[in-house]
Amino acid sequence: MTRRRAVGLALEILVPILILLAWQLYTVHAHSFKFPRLSTILVDFRHEYLFAKFRSDVVPSLQRIFAGFAIGALAGVALGIPIGMSQFLRRLATPHVEYWRAMPPPALLPISIILLHSIGDRQKIAFIAFFCLFPVLLNTIDGVRAIYPALLDTARSFRIPRYQRVWRLVLPSAFPQIVAGMRNSLALAVIVLVLAEYWSSANGVGYELLISKNTFQFGPMWATIVLIGLLGYVLNALFLLVERRALAWHRGWRAATPQ
Repeated sequence: MTRRRAVGLALEILVPILILLAWQLYTVHAHSFKFPRLSTILVDFRHEYLFAKFRSDVVPSLQRIFAGFAIGALAGVALGIPIGMSQFLRRLATPHVEYWRAMPPPALLPISIILLHSIGDRQKIAFIAFFCLFPVLLNTIDGVRAIYPALLDTARSFRIPRYQRVWRLVLPSAFPQIVAGMRNSLALAVIVLVLAEYWSSANGVGYELLISKNTFQFGPMWATIVLIGLLGYVLNALFLLVERRALAWHRGWRAATPQ
């Protein structure tokens, strides 16, 4: 297992390096102003985002991601648990959930600006939270519905209060699926953030992408694209670290359970 993990880690590092090397070799001979050399992009990246614009653009974007993700995840869990436990609520909520979760984010961006009378942080955080809600909500509902009915019946027979059943039985049982939904929501938060900042912002990485594209600064444009990819990768890696700690009991239980 250790050797397999080492090979997997080596491939995870080697493949991006080979892709970047191929990019550099291609652009050295292509001489295309639309596709700068990787070395040029890295210089622009260092100049733009490691020093000059980190506080003015990267920090606000991260704050919007974390705030929108946290609000959406909490709302998804708070709504998903009662919906998952009640067949009546599921029938009532399912048409609305399926309708709004299928709505593409660009279609709702103008509405969010009009309803909130703003293109500031409040609009962007609400926009991110709305789309982060659905993966957590759906996974919470499925996680609650997957609980073995005999467990709930036993808890009722012992007259355990409802809030205790939710806190000590329902939430821990559904937690692995809730965390899976949160991971999807976090990736979605980065996508929705870039869209919101691209069309309705005065700062942030999406705004910088728009400005560099409109002014034909292709080096900073590609540097911003690299930054967006790095943000998604780093946030996912950090989430996986938290997930391993939060679900350590679940992995131990699965390992001890006979297959």
